[in-house]
Amino acid sequence: MSQKVTIATVAAYAQVSRQTVSNVINSPDIVRPETRERVRAAIAALGYRANQAARQMRTGRSRLLAVRIEPAGDGVNGSVADRFLHGLTDAAGAAGYRVMLYTARDDNDEIATYDDLLGAYDLDGFVLTGTGHGDPRTSWLARRDVPFVTFGRPWDTPDLHLWVDVDGADGVAQATRRLLATGHRRIGFIGWPAGSAVGDDRRSGWESTLAEVGLDPHGLARETVDGIAEGEATARELLDLDDPPTALVCVSDSLALGALRADPDPAGSLAVIGFDDTPVAAAMGLTSVSQPLRQAAAGCVDLMVAMLDGPPVPPTPLLLHPSLVLRQTA
Repeated sequence: MSQKVTIATVAAYAQVSRQTVSNVINSPDIVRPETRERVRAAIAALGYRANQAARQMRTGRSRLLAVRIEPAGDGVNGSVADRFLHGLTDAAGAAGYRVMLYTARDDNDEIATYDDLLGAYDLDGFVLTGTGHGDPRTSWLARRDVPFVTFGRPWDTPDLHLWVDVDGADGVAQATRRLLATGHRRIGFIGWPAGSAVGDDRRSGWESTLAEVGLDPHGLARETVDGIAEGEATARELLDLDDPPTALVCVSDSLALGALRADPDPAGSLAVIGFDDTPVAAAMGLTSVSQPLRQAAAGCVDLMVAMLDGPPVPPTPLLLHPSLVLRQTA
């Protein structure tokens, strides 16, 4: 029979005191980051599970967080949500939390789900994804003093609540600079319809980077809903211009994969860069912007834990920077 893993076992493994292990589980914000990570690694390695019932009686908290499962979409960009959820579950588990998943058709349905979940479970808080302008979900939770953090910034009022986000404008700027460095001057952009907060932010990186080198982006941008077929059709529209672009930056990998299919040159002379570095992009050799999703997920958990444990200094939002993964298409 295997030996039961206790706090003392974790403390010995991590070479810290039992109180330090308890602090990492219950009040991680008061522990130095390097010590916190060492203890969390020990918890994961040993498979330690705290007695949730005893801890809930002691702290008055369930250690349960809820997050929505996003629709799968076209099967390409759905992997982004999957990777974030895996990272969130791992980070929550290391901090002594569990994650409850739920579905919702839209924002109003999600708000109705909040009401149902809060009535049925002792949730400690919510992690929201996919923020937009005037997001009704955050105001609903804030009015009821329900703890939450968002993966995505509050676009209208940046200091409205705690959030983690990835700098999409910077990612697209990196992609545009790469194309400029390889000799392209007619660089087009395929984005989502105007009003998409994330899409508009990414487009701004393309516009500002071209402006920095004195290039006029006028007439080289098109908008469409997400999808491979939509990306192909929109790319063909751009390539039919009298002076067509020689390279395209796309707001998603789905649109970029479609743009590749529109290239009239069998040798693939059209340079294309996508966004999200999905597994399909890797398989197709598509250059793409990669988001640090595990780091974003861990940041959401850290902010939530800090908020729930009431630190003397309020935690601050976290803006992460993506990286460009170079492959055959650019």
